[in-house]
Amino acid sequence: MASIESPAGARRRVRLAVRRAREAMGATQTEVAEAMEWSLSKVMRIESGEVTVSQNDLRPLLGYLGIKDRAEVDALITAAKLSKQRQQWWDEPRLRELITPPLYQLIQFETAAVSVRYFYSLLIPGRLQTPEYARAVISTYHAELDDKTIEARLEVRQRRREWLNERPGNQKIYALLDESVLYRRVGGNKVLGEQLAALVDLIDEGRLFVRVVTYDSPAPIPWLGGFELLYLDREVDENAILYRESDLIDEIVEDIDKLRRHREIFDRLWQAVPDEAAARRLLTERADALLHSA
Repeated sequence: MASIESPAGARRRVRLAVRRAREAMGATQTEVAEAMEWSLSKVMRIESGEVTVSQNDLRPLLGYLGIKDRAEVDALITAAKLSKQRQQWWDEPRLRELITPPLYQLIQFETAAVSVRYFYSLLIPGRLQTPEYARAVISTYHAELDDKTIEARLEVRQRRREWLNERPGNQKIYALLDESVLYRRVGGNKVLGEQLAALVDLIDEGRLFVRVVTYDSPAPIPWLGGFELLYLDREVDENAILYRESDLIDEIVEDIDKLRRHREIFDRLWQAVPDEAAARRLLTERADALLHSA
């Protein structure tokens, strides 16, 4: 039986088709905007996935871009209709206005992904953070973000975690952490200890697979910030999304070569370090030590 496409996946399929067709005909976004009598920002936001494109707008756009095969047009129109899902919590203006466009897209992809791979060498991945750990992390940005933005981002992070805990365990999540993450006392001993214990709970529930790049591991940590690889269907490059963040900058990447590069790095490290059982023991021992000293 064919799988039912998610709204996030449908939106992505439409915008990639539009972008590829535009590039194939050698047109710029400005030329498309002028031909369609739209603003340039509208074209840019459609191609970036920040907004959905209506069926009435999509039909003439496909014609201009040279997509005229009836079956392909019908499939894209159907996808555009599917992408117009009812509003979700992440669409609430008080939240959407205070998160970045890449994060807004990431949240939608998270709800649709069949598997996620996290690589973090400094912190616990955002969606796996406990509320106390998340507050300790985000509060360090008081000089750059106002209180309203900080509280909104904390709520978004907590809602992402709640969704993970409530979702049936049909999404495979792999986390590759540097051992230093287990010793960086974000929020103090109690906060870090409870954070590590929460990861062990997810492991025991079968929701999470973790490996740790230990200090004595022969595998060098590449000079990369944290990144996440999400697969919206089978684990092939065409179904992958890369999310990267550094300080206050984040981005969604769909370049195939970059996706392959990051997956190769992840796989190489994953195979070179101790297995999940060893990681669970390390997390448990470290959590116990922290909580007993708190």
